[in-house]
Amino acid sequence: MTSIYDFSARDIDGAERSLRDYAGQVLLVVNVASKCGFTPQYKGLQELYKTYREAGFSVLGFPCDQFGHQEPGDEAEIRNFCSLNYQVEFPLFAKIEVNGDQAHPLYHWLKQEKPGLLGTQAIKWNFTKFLVGRDGQVIRRYAPTDKPESLASAVQAACNSAP
Repeated sequence: MTSIYDFSARDIDGAERSLRDYAGQVLLVVNVASKCGFTPQYKGLQELYKTYREAGFSVLGFPCDQFGHQEPGDEAEIRNFCSLNYQVEFPLFAKIEVNGDQAHPLYHWLKQEKPGLLGTQAIKWNFTKFLVGRDGQVIRRYAPTDKPESLASAVQAACNSAP
């Protein structure tokens, strides 16, 4: 059985990182962008991270420029934007594609595991979220309009469940 731990991705600083490093944690995987109407969700994502990280939770942010060219910067610009504007402490990764032939293998898998409405696999916009349990399996997919604070009870329940 495939799990999130079977994938790796380049982090925001350019180092290849195995997602096995997060084994046993609850994860919220989010495609993010700096110039989107949903960008203020960074604040809520950081709050979720701060609230639940001691319980074994992390947010993994994957910048993506496939929606309206809303993530035009390079990795250094993205990291600085997130740090200065939202005090982001959770892990950020290098810019990726989430749809199409060049989509990152992690996103191919996430979309297959939890399709969207009517079974569609495509990511519709920035700030689509996937909640992943301690066992590395996708629990639920959330729409860009689902605010991070509305996910708190689901995150807490996942953190309270055994791996």
